[in-house]
Amino acid sequence: MSSPAEFYNSLPPISKAYGTLCLLFTTASQFGLIHPAYIALIYRRVFTRLEVWRLITNFFFLGPFSINFGIRLLMIARYGVQLENGPFQRRTADFLWMMTFGAFTLLVLSAIPWFQTPFLGVSSVFMLLYVWSREFPNANINIYGLVTLKAFYLPWAMLAMDVIFGSKLIPDLLGIIAGHMYYFLTVLYPLSSGKKLLKTPMWVHKLVRRWRIGAPTNPRAQPDTTTGGAFRGRSYRIGE
Repeated sequence: MSSPAEFYNSLPPISKAYGTLCLLFTTASQFGLIHPAYIALIYRRVFTRLEVWRLITNFFFLGPFSINFGIRLLMIARYGVQLENGPFQRRTADFLWMMTFGAFTLLVLSAIPWFQTPFLGVSSVFMLLYVWSREFPNANINIYGLVTLKAFYLPWAMLAMDVIFGSKLIPDLLGIIAGHMYYFLTVLYPLSSGKKLLKTPMWVHKLVRRWRIGAPTNPRAQPDTTTGGAFRGRSYRIGE
């Protein structure tokens, strides 16, 4: 790309929107325009004061400006974009549903006392990373020029590095759990049983068509769940 603007405009819609919101909310918090306490996930306030926006806004905060913040944003720009342009190409509704299902799963998990965390933005990024690692399991990843490993192991390597450098374990772990639940219900279980438990609801397809989000969807383009495996990702057949 010849300019940052062209690069930004070339990004697929869902990853671009999520990354932009994370940048805006985190920047606003950094400059004192929004206090993190007003957007944090606090269930007591959600239910007693009906501050329902907390169920959504907490996903857009990635922490204060730091190296970790930059890494999380780059993870959206790389792994989210590669997913949306690769396995989810021309399947914007499915990608949006993956993000929605992941967000709902994270909200449920964070209601468990041991898993409680005020912000689920990092968890959402790790969910994207986990799904990407299952879709591209054999890609070679170099971490800081020190270690090369298969993409299949990348989420666990990033989790271990966060623990080593003093970051919290729970947000990363929640994202991995949510990502695995989605991948299990849409890929692994159908591979073993021939039945798909989780499908994109029709209202998501209608929403994408109504607002003209992404490329036109081919309703006959579906992931092929008859091939692939736990370590091979999956392939796609078009027009069956």
